[in-house]
Amino acid sequence: MQRKSETHTIKSISQLLRELGLPAPLHPLIALVDYNAIPVEIPEKGKKISLDFYKISFKPMFKGQTKYGQGYYDFEEGGLAFLKPGQVVFTPHDIDSYAGFALYFHPDFIRSYPLGNLINQYGFFSYDVSEALYLSAKEKEIVNNIFALISNELDTNIDQFSQTVLVSQIELLLNFSNRYYNRQFITRKAVNNNIIDALDQILHTYFDTGHAIKKGGPMVQNICEELKLSQRYLSDMLRSLTGLNTQQYIQNAMIEAAKQKLSTTDLSVSEIAYELGFEHPQSFSKLFKTRTNQSPLEFRRAFN
Repeated sequence: MQRKSETHTIKSISQLLRELGLPAPLHPLIALVDYNAIPVEIPEKGKKISLDFYKISFKPMFKGQTKYGQGYYDFEEGGLAFLKPGQVVFTPHDIDSYAGFALYFHPDFIRSYPLGNLINQYGFFSYDVSEALYLSAKEKEIVNNIFALISNELDTNIDQFSQTVLVSQIELLLNFSNRYYNRQFITRKAVNNNIIDALDQILHTYFDTGHAIKKGGPMVQNICEELKLSQRYLSDMLRSLTGLNTQQYIQNAMIEAAKQKLSTTDLSVSEIAYELGFEHPQSFSKLFKTRTNQSPLEFRRAFN
């Protein structure tokens, strides 16, 4: 008997649809499912699963909060969520979670096309599902039209152009999603500013309370765990709002903390380096000079 802690790997789209009690896909490497039109057999609730293929979920009119993946997501008036192969999620707890559309496609379907090499550039496949994409009414209409194009192509008799057309439609959907995520970083600025405030507080704790001496400098992975965000989402959000990725943002905060210590304390450069989490003072001095065009001692003398 399989223990609940074990991950159930679904290797093919055919296997997934079979387990959901749905008809076999028209193409073994791609399927578009309209969950509003087809009754679904709910699998074991809370089961840990991993797909060997991509999934794009589109809920155009779903209202309320649903358990999707490892966390809850408030879809409000609808949205998009993305899963990449190998990402571990949990089966939903209610039938409402299966509302809307789901596009599944295997990496082999796009492998011989440029998209096969470029798909990792679409960072939202590395976001947690709780960081899904909210859509405006106009955006939903555009996404719905793309899903309709994909559906029509899948219902058409397969010919030598079918795969090329479908891959181009997937790429179109991903490019629009990229644009909408960038818009979301800006329009949800209040929420994102709260995240930046929380990040600043974490860094303050590291640099000003002796935390870094005990544990070393702040690690991106640990910070993301504290913020409950994926590394890719935090980095993309910061880059959109500040022009810096997460590592650059941390280094900037580190330099500002160093300037404060150099200008207000008598600590040596080595002591400051250790307080900021550097194992070797030379590494600190090199970073400081790269960012300020001055050595720490030159900055201290100039400030004084």
